[in-house]
Amino acid sequence: MIHRSKLDSSLRIVQPLALVLLAAGCQPSAPQGAPGFSPPVVTVVAVEPKDIAVTYEYTAQTAGYREVEVRARVTGILQRRNYKEGSTVRQGASLFSIDPEPFKVALARAEADLAVVEARLAQAQRDVARLRPVIEARAVSQKEFDDAASAGQVAEAEVKSARARVNEAKLNLEYTRVASPITGVASRAAVSEGTLVSGPNVLLTTVTQTDPMYVVFGIPDREHLALRRDVEAGRLKLPQDGRFKASIKLADGSPYGRAGTLNFTDVRVNAQTGTSEARAEFANPKGMLRAGEFVRVILHGAVRPDAIVVPQRAVLEGPKGKFVFVVNAESRAEPRPVEVGDWNAGGWIINSGLKPGERVIVDGVLKLGPGAPVKVAEGTSEAGAPEQAASAPPAKPEAKSQK
Repeated sequence: MIHRSKLDSSLRIVQPLALVLLAAGCQPSAPQGAPGFSPPVVTVVAVEPKDIAVTYEYTAQTAGYREVEVRARVTGILQRRNYKEGSTVRQGASLFSIDPEPFKVALARAEADLAVVEARLAQAQRDVARLRPVIEARAVSQKEFDDAASAGQVAEAEVKSARARVNEAKLNLEYTRVASPITGVASRAAVSEGTLVSGPNVLLTTVTQTDPMYVVFGIPDREHLALRRDVEAGRLKLPQDGRFKASIKLADGSPYGRAGTLNFTDVRVNAQTGTSEARAEFANPKGMLRAGEFVRVILHGAVRPDAIVVPQRAVLEGPKGKFVFVVNAESRAEPRPVEVGDWNAGGWIINSGLKPGERVIVDGVLKLGPGAPVKVAEGTSEAGAPEQAASAPPAKPEAKSQK
Protein backbone atom coordinates (compact mmCIF):
# COMPACT_ATOMS: atom_id res chain seq x y z
CA MET A 1 0.00 0.00 0.00
CA ILE A 2 1.32 3.43 -0.99
CA HIS A 3 1.37 5.96 1.72
CA ARG A 4 -0.91 8.97 1.02
CA SER A 5 1.74 11.56 1.93
CA LYS A 6 4.19 10.11 -0.61
CA LEU A 7 1.50 10.12 -3.36
CA ASP A 8 0.68 13.79 -2.73
CA SER A 9 4.32 14.77 -2.94
CA SER A 10 4.73 12.90 -6.26
CA LEU A 11 1.75 14.68 -7.79
CA ARG A 12 3.15 18.06 -6.74
CA ILE A 13 6.34 17.27 -8.72
CA VAL A 14 4.63 15.84 -11.90
CA GLN A 15 2.01 18.58 -12.39
CA PRO A 16 4.45 21.50 -12.96
CA LEU A 17 6.52 19.37 -15.34
CA ALA A 18 3.44 18.50 -17.42
CA LEU A 19 2.47 22.16 -17.68
CA VAL A 20 5.93 23.03 -18.95
CA LEU A 21 5.82 20.30 -21.58
CA LEU A 22 2.31 21.33 -22.68
CA ALA A 23 3.37 24.96 -23.06
CA ALA A 24 6.37 23.95 -25.11
CA GLY A 25 4.22 21.82 -27.40
CA CYS A 26 1.77 24.67 -28.05
CA GLN A 27 4.40 27.16 -29.23
CA PRO A 28 3.64 28.31 -32.88
CA SER A 29 6.08 27.27 -35.62
CA ALA A 30 8.51 29.86 -36.93
CA PRO A 31 7.08 31.76 -39.93
CA GLN A 32 8.93 31.94 -43.26
CA GLY A 33 11.68 34.49 -43.08
CA ALA A 34 11.78 34.35 -39.27
CA PRO A 35 15.01 33.46 -37.44
CA GLY A 36 15.42 29.70 -37.47
CA PHE A 37 13.27 29.11 -40.60
CA SER A 38 14.95 26.86 -43.21
CA PRO A 39 13.79 27.35 -46.86
CA PRO A 40 12.85 24.15 -48.68
CA VAL A 41 15.61 22.57 -50.74
CA VAL A 42 14.82 22.24 -54.45
CA THR A 43 16.65 21.01 -57.52
CA VAL A 44 16.66 23.12 -60.64
CA VAL A 45 17.57 22.81 -64.29
CA ALA A 46 19.07 25.69 -66.21
CA VAL A 47 17.26 26.50 -69.45
CA GLU A 48 19.52 25.98 -72.46
CA PRO A 49 18.23 26.21 -76.06
CA LYS A 50 19.40 23.39 -78.29
CA ASP A 51 18.44 21.66 -81.53
CA ILE A 52 16.17 18.68 -80.90
CA ALA A 53 15.40 15.94 -83.38
CA VAL A 54 11.67 15.36 -83.75
CA THR A 55 10.06 12.08 -84.76
CA TYR A 56 6.47 11.30 -85.78
CA GLU A 57 4.90 7.88 -85.31
CA TYR A 58 1.78 6.50 -87.02
CA THR A 59 -0.09 3.25 -87.41
CA ALA A 60 0.55 1.89 -90.91
CA GLN A 61 -0.12 -1.09 -93.15
CA THR A 62 2.22 -2.73 -95.60
CA ALA A 63 1.37 -3.06 -99.28
CA GLY A 64 3.12 -4.61 -102.24
CA TYR A 65 5.23 -2.42 -104.46
CA ARG A 66 3.06 -3.68 -107.31
CA GLU A 67 -0.06 -5.82 -106.97
CA VAL A 68 -1.36 -7.20 -110.26
CA GLU A 69 -4.59 -9.07 -110.92
CA VAL A 70 -4.08 -11.96 -113.30
CA ARG A 71 -6.98 -12.44 -115.71
CA ALA A 72 -7.41 -14.41 -118.90
CA ARG A 73 -7.81 -12.48 -122.17
CA VAL A 74 -9.84 -15.16 -123.94
CA THR A 75 -12.85 -17.28 -123.06
CA GLY A 76 -12.33 -21.00 -122.64
CA ILE A 77 -12.01 -23.97 -120.32
CA LEU A 78 -9.22 -23.67 -117.74
CA GLN A 79 -7.10 -26.70 -118.48
CA ARG A 80 -4.17 -26.53 -116.03
CA ARG A 81 -2.59 -24.49 -113.23
CA ASN A 82 1.16 -24.20 -113.85
CA TYR A 83 2.51 -22.70 -110.60
CA LYS A 84 2.68 -23.48 -106.90
CA GLU A 85 0.42 -21.26 -104.85
CA GLY A 86 2.33 -18.88 -102.62
CA SER A 87 5.58 -19.28 -104.54
CA THR A 88 7.67 -16.69 -106.33
CA VAL A 89 7.07 -16.53 -110.07
CA ARG A 90 9.10 -14.78 -112.72
CA GLN A 91 7.79 -12.31 -115.23
CA GLY A 92 6.52 -14.17 -118.28
CA ALA A 93 6.18 -17.52 -116.48
CA SER A 94 3.06 -19.52 -117.36
CA LEU A 95 0.50 -19.52 -114.57
CA PHE A 96 -2.54 -21.11 -116.26
CA SER A 97 -3.33 -22.90 -119.51
CA ILE A 98 -6.66 -22.54 -121.27
CA ASP A 99 -7.76 -25.26 -123.73
CA PRO A 100 -6.03 -24.14 -126.96
CA GLU A 101 -7.80 -26.49 -129.45
CA PRO A 102 -10.68 -24.14 -130.38
CA PHE A 103 -8.18 -21.38 -131.03
CA LYS A 104 -6.00 -23.62 -133.19
CA VAL A 105 -9.05 -24.35 -135.35
CA ALA A 106 -9.85 -20.63 -135.56
CA LEU A 107 -6.28 -19.93 -136.67
CA ALA A 108 -6.44 -22.61 -139.38
CA ARG A 109 -9.71 -21.13 -140.65
CA ALA A 110 -8.24 -17.63 -140.76
CA GLU A 111 -5.17 -18.87 -142.63
CA ALA A 112 -7.41 -20.62 -145.19
CA ASP A 113 -9.45 -17.45 -145.70
CA LEU A 114 -6.21 -15.57 -146.24
CA ALA A 115 -5.16 -18.03 -148.90
CA VAL A 116 -8.47 -17.53 -150.76
CA VAL A 117 -8.23 -13.75 -150.87
CA GLU A 118 -4.57 -13.89 -151.83
CA ALA A 119 -5.50 -16.07 -154.83
CA ARG A 120 -8.26 -13.62 -155.73
CA LEU A 121 -5.79 -10.74 -155.52
CA ALA A 122 -3.35 -12.57 -157.79
CA GLN A 123 -6.14 -13.14 -160.36
CA ALA A 124 -7.12 -9.47 -160.27
CA GLN A 125 -3.51 -8.40 -160.74
CA ARG A 126 -3.19 -10.70 -163.80
CA ASP A 127 -6.37 -9.25 -165.30
CA VAL A 128 -5.06 -5.70 -164.95
CA ALA A 129 -1.72 -6.68 -166.46
CA ARG A 130 -3.47 -8.32 -169.44
CA LEU A 131 -5.82 -5.38 -170.11
CA ARG A 132 -3.22 -2.61 -169.87
CA PRO A 133 -1.65 -3.10 -173.37
CA VAL A 134 -5.07 -3.73 -174.82
CA ILE A 135 -6.51 -0.48 -173.52
CA GLU A 136 -3.57 1.35 -175.08
CA ALA A 137 -4.55 -0.12 -178.45
CA ARG A 138 -8.18 0.80 -177.74
CA ALA A 139 -9.22 -2.80 -178.17
CA VAL A 140 -11.35 -2.75 -174.97
CA SER A 141 -13.39 -0.05 -173.34
CA GLN A 142 -12.11 2.10 -170.52
CA LYS A 143 -14.87 0.74 -168.26
CA GLU A 144 -13.61 -2.83 -168.56
CA PHE A 145 -10.12 -1.74 -167.58
CA ASP A 146 -11.43 0.31 -164.65
CA ASP A 147 -13.51 -2.62 -163.40
CA ALA A 148 -10.45 -4.87 -163.47
CA ALA A 149 -8.35 -2.30 -161.59
CA SER A 150 -11.10 -1.85 -158.97
CA ALA A 151 -11.35 -5.62 -158.51
CA GLY A 152 -7.63 -5.73 -157.86
CA GLN A 153 -7.90 -3.00 -155.20
CA VAL A 154 -10.79 -4.79 -153.49
CA ALA A 155 -8.83 -8.03 -153.46
CA GLU A 156 -5.84 -6.24 -151.96
CA ALA A 157 -8.01 -4.86 -149.14
CA GLU A 158 -9.49 -8.31 -148.49
CA VAL A 159 -5.97 -9.71 -148.16
CA LYS A 160 -5.13 -7.11 -145.50
CA SER A 161 -8.32 -7.94 -143.60
CA ALA A 162 -7.64 -11.67 -143.76
CA ARG A 163 -4.09 -11.16 -142.53
CA ALA A 164 -5.44 -9.18 -139.57
CA ARG A 165 -7.79 -12.04 -138.73
CA VAL A 166 -4.86 -14.46 -138.89
CA ASN A 167 -2.86 -12.27 -136.51
CA GLU A 168 -5.84 -12.06 -134.17
CA ALA A 169 -6.21 -15.84 -134.18
CA LYS A 170 -2.50 -16.25 -133.43
CA LEU A 171 -2.79 -13.74 -130.59
CA ASN A 172 -5.79 -15.53 -129.08
CA LEU A 173 -3.91 -18.79 -129.28
CA GLU A 174 -1.00 -17.21 -127.40
CA TYR A 175 -3.43 -15.87 -124.80
CA THR A 176 -4.38 -19.43 -123.86
CA ARG A 177 -1.07 -19.37 -122.00
CA VAL A 178 -1.76 -16.98 -119.10
CA ALA A 179 1.61 -15.53 -118.08
CA SER A 180 2.72 -13.56 -115.04
CA PRO A 181 3.01 -9.84 -115.88
CA ILE A 182 5.60 -9.18 -113.13
CA THR A 183 8.02 -11.01 -110.87
CA GLY A 184 6.51 -11.56 -107.44
CA VAL A 185 4.64 -13.88 -105.11
CA ALA A 186 1.57 -15.54 -106.60
CA SER A 187 -1.42 -16.01 -104.33
CA ARG A 188 -3.86 -18.90 -104.36
CA ALA A 189 -5.80 -19.71 -107.51
CA ALA A 190 -9.30 -18.24 -107.50
CA VAL A 191 -10.68 -20.89 -109.91
CA SER A 192 -9.93 -24.56 -110.41
CA GLU A 193 -9.25 -26.66 -113.48
CA GLY A 194 -12.25 -27.37 -115.65
CA THR A 195 -13.88 -23.99 -114.99
CA LEU A 196 -15.21 -21.98 -117.90
CA VAL A 197 -13.28 -18.72 -117.85
CA SER A 198 -15.19 -15.85 -119.44
CA GLY A 199 -12.21 -13.75 -120.41
CA PRO A 200 -11.18 -10.74 -118.28
CA ASN A 201 -14.36 -10.94 -116.18
CA VAL A 202 -12.90 -13.76 -114.07
CA LEU A 203 -10.00 -13.17 -111.65
CA LEU A 204 -7.56 -16.07 -111.74
CA THR A 205 -5.02 -14.99 -109.09
CA THR A 206 -2.89 -12.03 -108.00
CA VAL A 207 0.87 -11.49 -108.11
CA THR A 208 2.49 -9.16 -105.57
CA GLN A 209 5.95 -7.68 -105.84
CA THR A 210 7.29 -7.59 -102.27
CA ASP A 211 10.73 -6.10 -102.85
CA PRO A 212 10.66 -3.20 -102.29
CA MET A 213 7.63 -2.89 -100.03
CA TYR A 214 5.32 0.06 -99.46
CA VAL A 215 4.12 1.16 -96.02
CA VAL A 216 0.92 3.22 -96.22
CA PHE A 217 -0.40 5.39 -93.37
CA GLY A 218 -2.59 8.41 -92.73
CA ILE A 219 -1.50 11.76 -91.28
CA PRO A 220 -4.29 13.58 -89.37
CA ASP A 221 -5.22 16.93 -90.84
CA ARG A 222 -4.75 18.69 -87.49
CA GLU A 223 -1.12 17.51 -87.42
CA HIS A 224 -0.62 18.89 -90.93
CA LEU A 225 -1.89 22.26 -89.72
CA ALA A 226 0.31 22.16 -86.61
CA LEU A 227 3.37 21.32 -88.71
CA ARG A 228 2.62 24.16 -91.08
CA ARG A 229 2.23 26.66 -88.23
CA ASP A 230 5.48 25.53 -86.59
CA VAL A 231 7.38 25.76 -89.87
CA GLU A 232 6.03 29.24 -90.59
CA ALA A 233 6.91 30.35 -87.04
CA GLY A 234 10.45 29.02 -87.37
CA ARG A 235 9.97 26.47 -84.59
CA LEU A 236 10.43 23.50 -86.91
CA LYS A 237 12.69 22.62 -89.82
CA LEU A 238 11.63 19.82 -92.15
CA PRO A 239 14.08 17.79 -94.24
CA GLN A 240 14.79 19.04 -97.74
CA ASP A 241 11.92 18.38 -100.18
CA GLY A 242 10.05 16.65 -97.34
CA ARG A 243 12.17 13.49 -97.77
CA PHE A 244 11.74 12.06 -94.28
CA LYS A 245 13.70 9.00 -93.31
CA ALA A 246 11.49 6.23 -92.00
CA SER A 247 11.78 3.21 -89.75
CA ILE A 248 9.35 0.46 -88.79
CA LYS A 249 8.24 -1.27 -85.61
CA LEU A 250 6.75 -4.68 -86.32
CA ALA A 251 3.59 -6.01 -84.69
CA ASP A 252 5.56 -7.48 -81.76
CA GLY A 253 7.36 -4.18 -81.14
CA SER A 254 10.68 -5.28 -82.60
CA PRO A 255 12.39 -2.93 -85.08
CA TYR A 256 12.68 -3.74 -88.76
CA GLY A 257 16.34 -3.79 -89.67
CA ARG A 258 16.21 -1.58 -92.77
CA ALA A 259 15.54 2.12 -93.14
CA GLY A 260 13.12 3.56 -95.67
CA THR A 261 12.19 6.88 -97.23
CA LEU A 262 8.93 8.81 -97.42
CA ASN A 263 8.20 9.07 -101.14
CA PHE A 264 4.58 10.22 -101.36
CA THR A 265 2.15 12.47 -99.49
CA ASP A 266 -1.33 13.05 -100.88
CA VAL A 267 -2.63 16.60 -101.06
CA ARG A 268 -6.18 15.39 -100.62
CA VAL A 269 -7.83 14.75 -97.25
CA ASN A 270 -10.04 11.72 -96.81
CA ALA A 271 -13.47 13.03 -95.82
CA GLN A 272 -14.27 9.90 -93.80
CA THR A 273 -11.05 9.62 -91.76
CA GLY A 274 -9.81 13.22 -91.76
CA THR A 275 -6.34 12.08 -92.80
CA SER A 276 -4.18 12.45 -95.87
CA GLU A 277 -2.46 9.34 -97.20
CA ALA A 278 1.32 9.04 -97.06
CA ARG A 279 3.63 6.25 -98.19
CA ALA A 280 7.15 5.14 -97.38
CA GLU A 281 9.28 2.66 -99.32
CA PHE A 282 11.43 -0.06 -97.72
CA ALA A 283 13.76 -2.65 -99.19
CA ASN A 284 12.55 -6.19 -98.46
CA PRO A 285 15.06 -8.60 -100.01
CA LYS A 286 14.42 -11.43 -97.54
CA GLY A 287 10.63 -11.13 -97.63
CA MET A 288 10.34 -10.35 -93.92
CA LEU A 289 7.57 -7.83 -94.60
CA ARG A 290 4.34 -9.27 -95.94
CA ALA A 291 1.62 -7.32 -97.67
CA GLY A 292 -1.31 -6.38 -95.45
CA GLU A 293 0.32 -6.55 -92.00
CA PHE A 294 -0.01 -3.70 -89.50
CA VAL A 295 3.13 -1.91 -88.30
CA ARG A 296 4.20 1.37 -86.70
CA VAL A 297 6.07 3.76 -88.97
CA ILE A 298 8.36 6.44 -87.51
CA LEU A 299 9.45 9.48 -89.53
CA HIS A 300 12.87 11.01 -88.84
CA GLY A 301 14.58 14.15 -90.08
CA ALA A 302 12.65 17.07 -88.59
CA VAL A 303 14.50 19.38 -86.16
CA ARG A 304 13.29 21.98 -83.67
CA PRO A 305 16.03 24.64 -83.62
CA ASP A 306 16.92 26.35 -80.33
CA ALA A 307 14.21 24.47 -78.47
CA ILE A 308 13.78 24.64 -74.69
CA VAL A 309 12.96 21.36 -72.95
CA VAL A 310 12.05 20.94 -69.28
CA PRO A 311 11.28 17.69 -67.43
CA GLN A 312 7.67 16.65 -67.29
CA ARG A 313 7.39 16.91 -63.51
CA ALA A 314 8.45 20.56 -63.61
CA VAL A 315 5.32 21.55 -65.56
CA LEU A 316 2.25 22.13 -63.39
CA GLU A 317 -1.40 22.73 -64.28
CA GLY A 318 -3.12 25.80 -62.90
CA PRO A 319 -6.50 27.51 -63.37
CA LYS A 320 -5.06 29.58 -66.23
CA GLY A 321 -3.08 26.81 -67.86
CA LYS A 322 0.35 25.27 -67.51
CA PHE A 323 3.13 26.97 -65.56
CA VAL A 324 6.52 26.29 -63.98
CA PHE A 325 8.38 27.68 -60.97
CA VAL A 326 11.63 29.49 -61.65
CA VAL A 327 14.17 30.69 -59.09
CA ASN A 328 14.47 34.46 -59.41
CA ALA A 329 17.39 36.68 -58.41
CA GLU A 330 16.07 36.84 -54.83
CA SER A 331 16.12 33.02 -54.50
CA ARG A 332 12.34 32.88 -54.45
CA ALA A 333 9.95 30.65 -56.38
CA GLU A 334 8.32 32.65 -59.13
CA PRO A 335 5.42 31.06 -61.09
CA ARG A 336 5.84 31.46 -64.83
CA PRO A 337 3.02 30.67 -67.34
CA VAL A 338 4.35 28.68 -70.28
CA GLU A 339 3.06 27.43 -73.62
CA VAL A 340 4.05 23.81 -74.16
CA GLY A 341 4.55 22.17 -77.52
CA ASP A 342 5.32 18.57 -78.39
CA TRP A 343 6.30 15.87 -75.95
CA ASN A 344 9.96 14.90 -76.26
CA ALA A 345 11.76 11.96 -74.68
CA GLY A 346 13.41 14.42 -72.28
CA GLY A 347 10.20 16.28 -71.32
CA TRP A 348 7.99 19.06 -72.61
CA ILE A 349 9.14 21.41 -75.34
CA ILE A 350 8.38 24.98 -74.20
CA ASN A 351 7.26 27.24 -77.05
CA SER A 352 7.10 30.42 -74.98
CA GLY A 353 7.37 31.66 -71.40
CA LEU A 354 11.02 30.90 -70.58
CA LYS A 355 14.30 32.59 -71.43
CA PRO A 356 17.76 31.07 -71.79
CA GLY A 357 19.62 30.90 -68.48
CA GLU A 358 16.57 30.83 -66.22
CA ARG A 359 16.49 28.17 -63.53
CA VAL A 360 13.39 25.98 -63.50
CA ILE A 361 12.53 24.10 -60.32
CA VAL A 362 12.27 20.38 -61.01
CA ASP A 363 11.91 18.71 -57.59
CA GLY A 364 10.18 20.18 -54.58
CA VAL A 365 7.50 22.13 -56.48
CA LEU A 366 4.60 20.60 -54.55
CA LYS A 367 5.61 22.28 -51.29
CA LEU A 368 6.08 25.74 -52.80
CA GLY A 369 3.90 28.79 -53.09
CA PRO A 370 4.34 31.93 -55.16
CA GLY A 371 7.21 34.00 -53.77
CA ALA A 372 8.34 31.33 -51.32
CA PRO A 373 12.07 31.41 -50.54
CA VAL A 374 13.94 28.33 -51.74
CA LYS A 375 17.38 26.86 -51.44
CA VAL A 376 18.95 25.26 -54.49
CA ALA A 377 20.33 21.83 -53.72
CA GLU A 378 24.08 21.49 -53.74
CA GLY A 379 25.43 19.78 -56.84
CA THR A 380 22.65 21.10 -59.07
CA SER A 381 24.23 21.94 -62.41
CA GLU A 382 23.59 25.29 -64.01
CA ALA A 383 24.05 23.67 -67.44
CA GLY A 384 21.10 21.33 -67.17
CA ALA A 385 22.92 18.23 -65.87
CA PRO A 386 20.59 17.95 -62.86
CA GLU A 387 18.53 15.38 -64.64
CA GLN A 388 20.44 12.73 -62.69
CA ALA A 389 19.87 14.56 -59.45
CA ALA A 390 16.30 15.29 -60.40
CA SER A 391 15.62 11.68 -61.28
CA ALA A 392 16.82 10.49 -57.86
CA PRO A 393 13.98 9.54 -55.52
CA PRO A 394 13.13 12.17 -52.89
CA ALA A 395 14.56 11.66 -49.43
CA LYS A 396 12.27 9.87 -47.01
CA PRO A 397 11.10 11.91 -44.03
CA GLU A 398 12.66 10.98 -40.71
CA ALA A 399 10.56 8.65 -38.67
CA LYS A 400 9.15 10.16 -35.50
CA SER A 401 10.14 8.27 -32.40
CA GLN A 402 7.28 7.15 -30.20
CA LYS A 403 7.83 6.81 -26.54
